[in-house]
Amino acid sequence: MSIKSIVRELKEMKDGIGSMSRRGVEGKHWRNRTRSFVAPDQEMNGFVQQSQWANLPPELLLDIITRVEESETSWPARAVVVFCASVCKSWREITKEIVKTPEQCGRLTFPISLKQPGPRDAPIQCFIRRDRATSTYFLYFGLSPSEDEKDKLLLAARKIRRATSTDFVISLVGDDFSRASNTYVGKLRQVSPRVPACNYSIATISYELNVLRTRGPRRMRCTMHSIPISSIEEGGNAPTPTSFSHPSDEQFSPLPLPSLKGKEPIKDLISSSLLEPMVATEETGQPLVLKNKAPRWHEQLQCWCLNFKGRVTVASVKNFQLVAAVEPSHHIPAAEQEKVILQFGKIGKDIFTMDYRYPLSAFQAFAICLSSFDTKPACE
Repeated sequence: MSIKSIVRELKEMKDGIGSMSRRGVEGKHWRNRTRSFVAPDQEMNGFVQQSQWANLPPELLLDIITRVEESETSWPARAVVVFCASVCKSWREITKEIVKTPEQCGRLTFPISLKQPGPRDAPIQCFIRRDRATSTYFLYFGLSPSEDEKDKLLLAARKIRRATSTDFVISLVGDDFSRASNTYVGKLRQVSPRVPACNYSIATISYELNVLRTRGPRRMRCTMHSIPISSIEEGGNAPTPTSFSHPSDEQFSPLPLPSLKGKEPIKDLISSSLLEPMVATEETGQPLVLKNKAPRWHEQLQCWCLNFKGRVTVASVKNFQLVAAVEPSHHIPAAEQEKVILQFGKIGKDIFTMDYRYPLSAFQAFAICLSSFDTKPACE
C-alpha cells in the first residue's frame, strides 16, 4: 500500500465517512483540509487516537511523514501533508516539526503560513480577484486564475464603508467576515488625515499625490511597525508567529500620523492602518519602511513604466513595486536595497497579481495591496 493510500485511509477513518475517492479528497476547500489540524485535541476521534496508526514507532512515523513532505510540493496533492497532521496528536506534532516555514521552504501549508515571512530568494506568486458587486477581494495561490482556483483560496477581504473610515476585514474564508469567528485574521482601516485616528502597531501605509495632482505616479510609504529594519540586515530575522491569536487579544495604541519629509499631509496624504490579533511582547527596534520603486518615463510609449517581468499586463495607477527605504547608517548592501519585496499589478478588469517575499507575510502583503483599491482621491 502506498503512503498516499495509507494517509487517505487514516483521514477517512478519522472523519468517519468511509471510503472516499482521491478526487473527492483533493477537491475539498483548503479551509476544510486544514480545519482538523487547528482543532483542539479533544475533538480528535478516540478510536484513531488509540489505533495502531497512532502507536507507530516514532522512527517509522518520522520516516513516513518526511517522505510525504518531500514528495508533495504543490496543491492539491499537498493536501496529503495536511492530512498527516490531522490523524492524531502524535502525527500532528511530528508533521509540525518536519514542515518548514515559507521562509525556509517557499511553500504554504497550514493557515499560520499566511502570517509568516515569505522566502528570501524567490517570491511567492499569487493573484487577487475583485468582486465589485459584493466589495469582496479574494487572494489565491498561483500564477494566474484557473478553473480550480477555489481550492487555492488563501485569504478574503470585504470592504465596509463607515462615516469616517473604510475597513477591509480579512478572513481565511470567503463567506464569514465576523470578528468573532475563528477564521478572522485582521483588518485594514483606511482613514482621511482630517479625522483623528489610531495607527496600530502592525503597519501604516500612506500615499501622496504627485505635484500636479494628476493620475500619475504616487509616493507610497509603508511603515512596518512589527518588522524591524534589522530583519533585512545580514543575519537578521523577521518575527515568525507559530499560532493565531484570538481577536480578544487585540491591542492598539495611538501613534503620530506619519508624514513625508517636507510635505504637508493634510491634503495629499491618506493613511491606512493594519490591525491584527497580535500583542507585541517586546520592543522591535526601528521599523522597516518600504517605499515604491520609482518608475521611469518611456518616451516612445509616453507613459511611466516599471519592469514587472511579465507579471503585469495592464497599465494602471494601482500598479506598484515596493523596496526597502534604507538610511546610509544601516550599511545594507545595495543589492538588498534594490530587491523588490512586494509587487502588485493589473492583468484584467478585476484580476491583479501579487508577488511577495521576505520579510513580508501573505497577510501583510495582501493588506498593503488592499489599501490601493480604495477610491479616495489620494489613491487615484
